[in-house]
Amino acid sequence: MEKHIPTRQEAFELLKEYNKGESLIHHGLAVEAVMVHFAELFGEDKNKWGIIGLVHDLDYEMYPDKHCIKVKEILTERNWPEDYIRAIQSHGWDICVDIKPEERMEKVLYTIDELTGLITATALLRPSKSVMDLEVKSVKKKWKQKSFAAGVDRETIKRGAELLGMDLDFMIEETIKGMRDVAGEINLKGSIEE
Repeated sequence: MEKHIPTRQEAFELLKEYNKGESLIHHGLAVEAVMVHFAELFGEDKNKWGIIGLVHDLDYEMYPDKHCIKVKEILTERNWPEDYIRAIQSHGWDICVDIKPEERMEKVLYTIDELTGLITATALLRPSKSVMDLEVKSVKKKWKQKSFAAGVDRETIKRGAELLGMDLDFMIEETIKGMRDVAGEINLKGSIEE
C-alpha cells in the first residue's frame, strides 16, 4: 500500500486534534518555520521538513510518558511515510527513545527543538518581547545562565550542532531568522513595527 504524503493542512489539523495548549501549537509553528528555513538553506524539501517540524511534538500533550513512542502508532495508522515517522521520533534521542538522528533533516530537528524554546524565552524577556530585534549575543548570554529557561537542555542543542558539524552561533542565528517568518503567529512580534 502506497504511503500517504500528508499536506500541511492535514498536519496542522492533526496537531490541533492532539494538542489543545496554545504554547505547544506555537512551539510546533516555530519549529515548522525553522525547519522550512533550514530546508531552504540546504536546498531540501521545504514542505516535508516543515510538516515534520510542525507535528514533531504531536503526542506530547496527551501522552507525555510515551513521547516519541505514541506518535509512531498515531502516524502509522494514518499511513504516513516511515522517514517522516523516524525523523519525528529521532528528536527524542537519548531523552525518551534510542533512535539516533542520522539524516540532516533529523539532526536539524533534534538541534532546533530545544533551541526554539531558549530563543522564545530570551525574546519574551526583552523590552520589545520580539524575535525581530533579537541577536545571537543575547541568546548566548542567556545560554550561560543555567537558571534561565532551566528546562531547555543546552547539551542537546550543543550535541545537535556537533552532529551537523555546524557552529552554535550559526545555528542560533538561522533559528532566529526562521522564527521571524512566523513571529506574528507565535506571539513573538512584540512591539516591533514593520
